[in-house]
Amino acid sequence: MKNSRSLDDLNPETKLRFQSMLARCAADPWFVRNGITVLVTSTLRDGESQNALYAQGRTKPGKIVTNAQAGYSWHNFACAGDVVPLRNGIAIWGTKGDGIDEDPTDDHTDDLEVWERVAAHGEAAGLEWAGRWRTFKEFAHFQYTGGLSMEQMRLRGVPA
Repeated sequence: MKNSRSLDDLNPETKLRFQSMLARCAADPWFVRNGITVLVTSTLRDGESQNALYAQGRTKPGKIVTNAQAGYSWHNFACAGDVVPLRNGIAIWGTKGDGIDEDPTDDHTDDLEVWERVAAHGEAAGLEWAGRWRTFKEFAHFQYTGGLSMEQMRLRGVPA
């Protein structure tokens, strides 16, 4: 069972975009001022690992975290990664707050603003942010599909 955290396991185009996003976050004065770093939590997943995540909240305990079964996740094709921002070393999983604004007094508690700023750097690096999806928003998920649909990707070859 493989659920990698290594950018080296991503396809070259996706890896470059993730490296750019992480570098942009690390160099952002707002991130530095607020003690924000970004940790990669998942890149390439094999089918067994993907199906285990799919079972969560369905046939196994926990919250549903994906709608993709094995072979239907961009993670299976080395085209996606999940991240979590850390505030002074503590993971920010929630989205409370009012998002990006000009009010610096809430920067140390506005989780939504952190996610929106991570997303802005990811999108500037050429990644698609799943936090913008209409259904099943995944704030942690970023991907680069090269313009291919899942069907086209599946025709190209067997996923990991």
